Amino acid sequence: MPRDEIPPTLLSRKEVEKPWGRESLPHPFAASPGRRIGEIWFEHPSGPLDLLVKYLFTSEKLSIQVHPDDEFARGQGLQSGKDECWLVLEAEPGAQLGIGTRHPLSPGELHEASLNGSIEQMLDWKPVKRGDFFYIPAGTVHAIGAGVTLVEIQQNADITYRLYDYGRPRELHLEQGVKVAWAEPHAPEFALELDLSLDRHLVRGPKFDLWLGSGWPEAGLSQEPAHLIPIVGSVGVGGAKASAGECVVCSAGAVLDVDDNARILIAQAWK
Repeated sequence: MPRDEIPPTLLSRKEVEKPWGRESLPHPFAASPGRRIGEIWFEHPSGPLDLLVKYLFTSEKLSIQVHPDDEFARGQGLQSGKDECWLVLEAEPGAQLGIGTRHPLSPGELHEASLNGSIEQMLDWKPVKRGDFFYIPAGTVHAIGAGVTLVEIQQNADITYRLYDYGRPRELHLEQGVKVAWAEPHAPEFALELDLSLDRHLVRGPKFDLWLGSGWPEAGLSQEPAHLIPIVGSVGVGGAKASAGECVVCSAGAVLDVDDNARILIAQAWK
């Protein structure tokens, strides 16, 4: 079917266990007993879409890592690289995100810092709270700290190069990670402190658009399928309905039935 005629579909939720996840998740989520859930992915029954929506729940720091851009990823036989963005929904006191390095590092310096663990101190750890938003271009060295719940919108590519993992017994990818990394400070224009009650564009390319509002934006909507992610309230479209903690995908501009108090993230891939 044409890309602009996708039927309204409530996406299924996939629980992903992680060593840094949680056995108890915040409302409206609930972890299956005995499982340490770090991520919830939203999947379409017909297969992967261009974007992937996730919720992340951390009890420990994630690895310090980096994602490649489209050119490098396609050279590895993958469809795309991975730009992503994060909206913080909950943050425990002292919670932090590490985004970019405090000063530029050469490839050799990044390699050595990753080997000896000093990369942890070289990362720019930013204290966070509900409503903090960050765009993370491919190549950005980053890590999510403990005590954070956030929603992530990303290019749909499961490709991560771990540079440092605090001694956990998991594979590192120093050669690839150093090759694709831009070890430098995070650009200030990629960080926002949001009033979640106000409508605004959060991302306008180059890989996807992201809008926060109570319905479609007045301008800037493309014909690409749209992910609707309620963070407050619910939204219905056709025969599908999504509440906070869920995600529905539909054609751009479809008629929406929105709660009076709903706040919705709307994401569309760029083509």
